[in-house]
Amino acid sequence: MASAGVTGNDGIALRVEGLSIAYPLPRLARRLDAVNAVSFDVADGSFVSLVGPSGCGKTSILNAVAGLLSGFEGRIVVHGRAVSGPGRDRALVFQHAALLPWRTVLGNVAYGLECHRVGRAEARRRALELVQLVELAGFEHHYPHELSGGMQQRVNLARALAVEPSLLLMDEPFAALDAQTREAMQGELMRIWSVRRTTVLFITHQIDEAVYLSDRVVILSARPGRIKAVVDVTLPRPRSLATKRTERFLDVARRVWDLIEPGGALLEDGRLQDQEV
Repeated sequence: MASAGVTGNDGIALRVEGLSIAYPLPRLARRLDAVNAVSFDVADGSFVSLVGPSGCGKTSILNAVAGLLSGFEGRIVVHGRAVSGPGRDRALVFQHAALLPWRTVLGNVAYGLECHRVGRAEARRRALELVQLVELAGFEHHYPHELSGGMQQRVNLARALAVEPSLLLMDEPFAALDAQTREAMQGELMRIWSVRRTTVLFITHQIDEAVYLSDRVVILSARPGRIKAVVDVTLPRPRSLATKRTERFLDVARRVWDLIEPGGALLEDGRLQDQEV
């Protein structure tokens, strides 16, 4: 179980140390080991993706970082403070936008600010800034059902950014979108991240998405998830969608695929293997 307390920061936004997660299965009189001794760091202002086979514990790790899980082993530290529950320093963006249907775009973006008792005028000002950042100016007074899937996810992202989290947690936010919209949203997220530089921990099953967006890609084994490797993505920024068609990008994506494939040896004692590509 994570304990409260403050530790040194040293430019690290998130530190996960020896994280193990298991779920009890009372009907079967056993437990399901989801994550086993996972450790990794996320530097301030960086973009890190978790990838691995289905069921390897990616979402469990994200939920633990968000403070939504208890009873895990290990330690999670966000900007020097051990995680013991949810906090306003972290914001979640899920696969489905889950916008409030009775609120407009502006009202949805401002919702978190209102929950944090930000004054109405200030909440509106900050929400308008975010609506412009995600390029939805002119749609402030539209309702969710009047927006496309990609536009709804832009609202979802703006709502998360409005509370100014120090760590943005994204759980396959584009998985429900069609291929063309997903590609466009990757470019939008890259643009927005370049402006805000919010630290991001991102989960995806799509390898090219992880490589395109990230500074580092953390690769997990099949369940129970353990670290197989950490790949540093040294492709220059800023990156356009055309980056995906370069030979250097394809080389990185192939390496990540090779590391995910079954049969790859785990590192001894869960140690990280840093690879610069």
